[in-house]
Amino acid sequence: MPRRHIRVTGAPEAPLRAALTALRAELALPERYPPEALAEAEHAANAPTLPALDATDIPLFTIDPPTSTDLDQAMHLSRQGTGYRVRYAIADVAAFVVPGGALDAETHRRVTTLYFPDEKIPLHPEVLSEAAASLLPNVTRPAALWTIDLDADGRTRGVDVRRAVVRSRAKLDYAAVQKQIDDGTAEEPLALLKEIGELRERLEVERGGISLNVPEQEITERDHTYELSYRAPLPADGWNAQLSLLTGMAAADLMLTAGTGILRTLPAAPDGAVGRLRRTAHALHIDWPHHVSYAQLIRSLDPHDPHHAAFLQECTTLLRGAGYTVFRDGVLPALTTHAAVAAPYAHCTAPLRRLADRYASEICLAAAAGDSPPAWVLAALDTLRHEMADGTRRAGTVERECVDIVEAALLAGRVGEVFEGCVVDVDDRQPTVGTVQLESPAVIGRIDGDHLPLGERLRVRLTQADPGETKVRFAPATDFL
Repeated sequence: MPRRHIRVTGAPEAPLRAALTALRAELALPERYPPEALAEAEHAANAPTLPALDATDIPLFTIDPPTSTDLDQAMHLSRQGTGYRVRYAIADVAAFVVPGGALDAETHRRVTTLYFPDEKIPLHPEVLSEAAASLLPNVTRPAALWTIDLDADGRTRGVDVRRAVVRSRAKLDYAAVQKQIDDGTAEEPLALLKEIGELRERLEVERGGISLNVPEQEITERDHTYELSYRAPLPADGWNAQLSLLTGMAAADLMLTAGTGILRTLPAAPDGAVGRLRRTAHALHIDWPHHVSYAQLIRSLDPHDPHHAAFLQECTTLLRGAGYTVFRDGVLPALTTHAAVAAPYAHCTAPLRRLADRYASEICLAAAAGDSPPAWVLAALDTLRHEMADGTRRAGTVERECVDIVEAALLAGRVGEVFEGCVVDVDDRQPTVGTVQLESPAVIGRIDGDHLPLGERLRVRLTQADPGETKVRFAPATDFL
């Protein structure tokens, strides 16, 4: 599910780089791998455990940002009678990581890849995540190969997953994919991305699911200053995401049927949280009639519109209750669904970047074969959900602190200026402390002041913006608008 995406292009100035370096030190984040873990990774990169099934005849392709080299998924789409066949290969990280080894222990310490505007701290050493285990083009790789058959409406009618050796033929990026599909030059396996993606989007609407098209915020450095812009997702981003969701839903169903697994769950948002969003929508001049549901409103928004983009950023607050739910021995949990997906769902498509996915993949492979999961998987399940919760919180902290630092760099030198914005959050325990969303630039920062009415528009004065301090702060400048 989406987070707040922010990246810096150009050459970040020394104060910004220094603040990000200081943040990594302050959070005591792991940067260097222990020598024994690196040695295991390098050995595995040269001698991975390869499955017997050869599926290199399937002309898979990947769709990722152009600079990405940690490629978790590759796909091939085809017609199957009146329906479709989706082949979805996921990097087989277990072919490289020995359970109980030094590398395994280090991945349990890291839990997720951590993304910073200037670099990333990967879950696995680059010799694996960006080379030997990555589904790069024109090289053979071990993978968990999903085969999901869909009917003419895009509904799942058959699922299989097994280990196989695969070979991607092309590394594509979203802009190139969108262009080929739009101008009609895409060959059928790629052209079907739109056809299947739109069918799955319609089914998402039918079941009440929600996909947030959260724009990426891009900070560009020019002449020692920073400029903010949005990159709204392309339709191809959404179609690609639907195939990942399809696989995650298929994984959840397999695990629930087998009686053992780890789900990504999210309870329905409380009425109060939706009420807060209604007030925020009003402050951002977004019409939200009471007869229109949250899901309907989200689908009507245009992420190219700055007000809509700002609101979509705020909508991610409804995802805060997401967690990992473990079950075993046929005893199913009380909550098995993810409210935004509106179905059972599991994280399984990004094992190079997320620890839980390696375990979910193993459980699904065993379930499809009619076997019990490996002992090392079962032994780790009880602690895995706690590790994932801690790792997810750490990633959230990194994200929030990075946003604060980058926005401080963006507004550096403008202390004392007045901006228009709206209050999007107020601390229930400290009503003099809240969060303000500026209209332009689309910055979110802390505001300190008496009587901060949630959802109201107001003028605010910038009181602090120093990348070294990491926080942007405001105070009310005038009466409410």
